[in-house]
Amino acid sequence: MAKKQILLNAFNMNCVGHINHGLWTHPRDRSADYRTLPYWTDLARTLERGLFDGLFLADIVGVYDVYQHNVDVTLRESIQLPVNDPTLLISAMAAVTRHLGFGVTVNLTYEQPYLLARRFSTLDHLTQGRVGWNIVTGYLDSAARAMGLEEQLPHDERYDRADEYLDVLYKLWEGSWEADAVLRDKSARVYADPAKVHKIRHAGRYYNVDGYHLAEPSPQRTPVLFQAGSSGRGQRFAARHAECVFISPPSRAVARETVKTLREQLVEAGRRPDDVKVFAGAAVVTGATEREAREKYADYLRYASRDAGVAHFAASTGIDYAQYDLDAPVDYAPTNAIESATRTAKQHGWTRRKLLEMFELGGRYPAIVGSAAQVADELQGWIEETGIDGFNLSRTVVPESYEDFIDHIVPELQSRGLYKTAYADGTLRGKLFGRGDHLPEQHTASDFRVGSNERREIEQNVHR
Repeated sequence: MAKKQILLNAFNMNCVGHINHGLWTHPRDRSADYRTLPYWTDLARTLERGLFDGLFLADIVGVYDVYQHNVDVTLRESIQLPVNDPTLLISAMAAVTRHLGFGVTVNLTYEQPYLLARRFSTLDHLTQGRVGWNIVTGYLDSAARAMGLEEQLPHDERYDRADEYLDVLYKLWEGSWEADAVLRDKSARVYADPAKVHKIRHAGRYYNVDGYHLAEPSPQRTPVLFQAGSSGRGQRFAARHAECVFISPPSRAVARETVKTLREQLVEAGRRPDDVKVFAGAAVVTGATEREAREKYADYLRYASRDAGVAHFAASTGIDYAQYDLDAPVDYAPTNAIESATRTAKQHGWTRRKLLEMFELGGRYPAIVGSAAQVADELQGWIEETGIDGFNLSRTVVPESYEDFIDHIVPELQSRGLYKTAYADGTLRGKLFGRGDHLPEQHTASDFRVGSNERREIEQNVHR
């Protein structure tokens, strides 16, 4: 029986400090070059050399101003500030690669679905079907204020709004243009058949759209759909929409239960349990030997900022940990931030001291440190014991963290039959699932396709 192949994304962000904070000060780190295209095109080439499935680009709208009620630590340590638009990087990286996928975060709360649909169709065309969208609804009050709102919508209502948002997008991506609408017939002077391009009309609680999708069908039509919410409402949203889910579990036991629940909800939603690939966050420090890896890790610790890690986590939970003494109990009353982060912290009774201990490498992912064989053992154990499908690998020192993984860990995983030795052809969705370029029939998006019995207000063109 063939072994399960591990999927790998590089986890990154168009900024200096992403997850493991403080390491931008390391003399070999190049993350301050994030403002230049060569930084990103070099990374894309490196990841494709390592046969990575994708580059997962995080993003935020707003700033981390919960810790000490200001942005002082955020600015000094560059905790995702400054941060540039991640979507503008993709075309350049796609131009220097053939297979690498790109999952990009865009916050739907502050984007109109009509224009977002065109942007992703454009990226899907330019990448030849290698783009995915990480769907987020936001969790920062600072973002709401910056966008002219008094406060965010409540947590569950943000997902209610997102459900409607996706309905609009499915109508545009899946229902506005038929598969054979584009003829490109020069002799007949017909680029697209008017009878096969349809106006969509949506009148809902949050959105009203009356128009045609501006882009012709792209290779995937709908980009691969990523999602990272682990709350109860977030998992229900994932069960309906997501194809890849990103989790950050504190242990294998928690990961196993999260995956089990998600797959049960997929079946309840009329989908197959393997219709979603689950990625866990991980940080890896490795070398040619265990000793080299341990020495490298000790070196990294000299530059990492635990305080910055706590400041980042404060924004995730909406709790200002700076107000608490090191061992004082923390009031984990419900907030309007990331519900799963607050719930996990409350369940474990994490104090400020405990967080500082956990974030010794400046971030929330416990580091996997060791030789190629030791790291491969750990990754294999997670795959076999939890049911996850792969990992989002956060960066430490750039670019050596990814280069080390590719040079040492990838060959070890390949020797065990746990990692591909060549890319398959096709789109990102085709590579991940092996079932074609488009969303499958059991996905809710199929209800919005032309010809579906449940076309839900896709209005026929008057020429038809």
